[in-house]
Amino acid sequence: MSTIPDALPHLHGRIAPHVLLRRAIALLSRIPDSLIAFIARFSIAAVFWKSGQTKIEGLAIDLVSGEFRLGVPQLSDDALYLFREEYRLPLIPPEVAAPAAAVAEHVFPLLLLLGLATRLSAAALLAMTLTIQLFVYPDAYPTHGVWAAVLLYLMAHGPGRVSLDHWIARHCGGH
Repeated sequence: MSTIPDALPHLHGRIAPHVLLRRAIALLSRIPDSLIAFIARFSIAAVFWKSGQTKIEGLAIDLVSGEFRLGVPQLSDDALYLFREEYRLPLIPPEVAAPAAAVAEHVFPLLLLLGLATRLSAAALLAMTLTIQLFVYPDAYPTHGVWAAVLLYLMAHGPGRVSLDHWIARHCGGH
């Protein structure tokens, strides 16, 4: 015997709300994981790349604004000042932390964009996010929580099909 809601999917010529809800959920569940991963990779890479760009002089690459200034990147005086006066990380001297952050904020986002060493790159940026949250900006947990969620997704699910990781796995026997 059918239940009343299943027996009456149409109420006076209209589709019952539970049927609409089920159809909407089925439609949303068809969003490809590779699309989510691609958007996640691009978005979180942009956050860290833009931050890294504020720490250097001599090289500026911004695909969205169209700014391209090629040259030899050097750590900016402002970056050292920030790590000495505002960020003040424990155990790591500013002269080490500033260039390390500048390099990490360029290398790992680039790897994410390519989808190369994605899980490792996401883990490194998650470590940076946790450091920033715990020691630099503890009140920015809503923003850092979003970053962490994106990075954890990439760590758990990988970069998706549109990535070098996927290509390497397919062509080198990993999948």
